[in-house]
Amino acid sequence: MQKDYYEILNVDRNASDEEIKKAYRRLALKYHPDRNPGDKEAEEKFKEINEAYEVLSDPEKRARYDRYGSVDGVGSVFDFGFRTKFDDLFDDLFSDFFGRTSRTKKGDDLRYNLEIEFEEAVFGTEKEIEVPKEEKCTRCGGTRIEPGFKPTFCPVCGGRGQIRYSHGFFTINKTCDSCYGEGHIINHPCKECKGRGYVKTKKKLNIRIPAGVDTGTRLRVRGEGAKSPSDTHPGDLYIVIHVRPHSIFEREGDNIVVHVDVDYPTLCLGGEIRVPTLNGDMKVEIPPGTQPGKVIRLSGMGVPKSRGYGRGDELVYINVSVPKSLTERQRKLLEELARELRSSK
Repeated sequence: MQKDYYEILNVDRNASDEEIKKAYRRLALKYHPDRNPGDKEAEEKFKEINEAYEVLSDPEKRARYDRYGSVDGVGSVFDFGFRTKFDDLFDDLFSDFFGRTSRTKKGDDLRYNLEIEFEEAVFGTEKEIEVPKEEKCTRCGGTRIEPGFKPTFCPVCGGRGQIRYSHGFFTINKTCDSCYGEGHIINHPCKECKGRGYVKTKKKLNIRIPAGVDTGTRLRVRGEGAKSPSDTHPGDLYIVIHVRPHSIFEREGDNIVVHVDVDYPTLCLGGEIRVPTLNGDMKVEIPPGTQPGKVIRLSGMGVPKSRGYGRGDELVYINVSVPKSLTERQRKLLEELARELRSSK
């Protein structure tokens, strides 16, 4: 059975991007492994939530999912195939009707899903990742032929790589189906690379994550994608960012949101409280008569703006803190206050 990503995030199928984002943050915060240590069920739920958000937060993937009920390649750390099927189809048609061309053929783009911490997304960081690569075979030097042997001319096209067809006034050159346009056939492929010319290996890359990225941000690394022997240039590598939820802070664009509990006397009389920020605790003055739900804005304490200078703000939502138990004296004082307040009405 295909997964219902809308049901996983508990949103309507017509939910907006912002509604999906808020639902993801709420659920990710609830089921985050740091909040549920050792809970395998919560861990699986967290993975499921991330998978659903990866699809529904991407307009193309969401449209494909809405239409077909599934999206190929979701949930893996490393995915292939950013190059579109249309590109491949165009290359094939162009080659078939006009023979080999000088048109640059680029390898497939690759995708790497990178998970980073909340603070790393805000302030930027550098990460070392390991990606699969294909290097030229050292045994055959990329020729694909076992050392000591030579290729043979293709008997179908006579070594031209193309077959000419005449139809009325038209003459068409078509790529030879026997040698695939190479003009020769390899009867003794290299034993090391199995006739591919390249061997699979891994490469470590240092990736700079700029300040202010968020879940869904894509970073492009040119020339670090896939490359086959027939490609002129390698594809590109796309780093897709996934930000782990924070136990205290939430994010709304360039702003950071935090909820702070304040006791009733301080709300009534005013006073000073300590508010957590990404730069450490900060003293904030509470005016007398502050109501629960009030938002205090700390200018410039948010996320660095990716397109421009400065930072967003930190939005401090004030909640009233109600004690779960009272001493005898506290109870008497509250009862006295309650009578005083009733009598003044």
